[in-house]
Amino acid sequence: MSIPTHGSNKIPATLIPGDGIGPEIVDAVIKVLDALGAPFDWELQQGGMAGIAAGGDPLPAATLESIRRNKLALKGPLTTPVGGGFRSVNVRLREEFQLYANLRPAHSLVPGGRYEDIDLILVRENLEGLYVAFEHYIPIGDDPHAVAISSGVNTRDGSRRIVRYAFEHALKMGRKKVTLVHKANVLKALTGVFLEAGQEIAKEYAGRIACDERIVDACAMQLVLNPWQFDVIVTTNLFGDILSDLIAGLVGGLGAAPGANIGLNAAIFEAVHGSAPDIAGKGIANPTALLLAAGLMLDHVGLTDHARQLRKAIDQVLNQDKVRTGDLGGKASTNDFAMALVQRLTAG
Repeated sequence: MSIPTHGSNKIPATLIPGDGIGPEIVDAVIKVLDALGAPFDWELQQGGMAGIAAGGDPLPAATLESIRRNKLALKGPLTTPVGGGFRSVNVRLREEFQLYANLRPAHSLVPGGRYEDIDLILVRENLEGLYVAFEHYIPIGDDPHAVAISSGVNTRDGSRRIVRYAFEHALKMGRKKVTLVHKANVLKALTGVFLEAGQEIAKEYAGRIACDERIVDACAMQLVLNPWQFDVIVTTNLFGDILSDLIAGLVGGLGAAPGANIGLNAAIFEAVHGSAPDIAGKGIANPTALLLAAGLMLDHVGLTDHARQLRKAIDQVLNQDKVRTGDLGGKASTNDFAMALVQRLTAG
């Protein structure tokens, strides 16, 4: 995918502050990226409840057009209103831009948790599976919702594409093994096609990247018992949704979980946690997940040195300077944490 640049070598990117704590953590991230010298030219757009307030749609046309033009976006958490007929904003974004790969790395940030030295990458297929939501009810008697039926769709081409992405990412990141996660023992067609396609693609990487496979329930258990046996995991949409949150729990929760949604014509980077309206405006939110998402964005556009500096500064601030927000046992505000990172980055 080609990212457009302006004459000043600035990289245009859409910036969506989002809802709840979104504007606070986005502001912190922009301060840090500016200190890093990251060459983004931000185009501010609205989404979620802010989008409804501005134009009656949680995903306004102007926001979609901005992403389509820039091919790159960083977004805070977006709220999909309950009721009112609005579909999930995140699902709409994935479908609109065919963001077929969801990348969810998990890396231990602060020692002393339940698990030490976790370093995993989960790659989730983002467009197929049960998330296509082909659903309907069958009425019986006076109950219009007596029976609920949902159909999942996995394609061989879609399965090949996500597995190939996982292997290519493993090569790029110097990883050694990819694990295919499925439920082909029961869902023989729906996830059997994924397993077959994955094993086919794995042969192309033989001698460079090892490959094994796990049934999803066994994988969940083994992630809790011995997560260090895994390196890169690739799986279907629903299983990826569940396992990615499990993996985030190994490193302290969603506050440390960045996400990247990659497609052929756009890439959107986000913190995967919610908008946390209960703490919005209090200045205590942890911006780490969105900072790490910005690091993935830097990697994506080829600014790997910037990404490395950012991750190094986060580690130094958390573990040497001991500047931590309340969710990590500290007392720092959102801005305190951002300023500590700025100081690290500008100190050279």
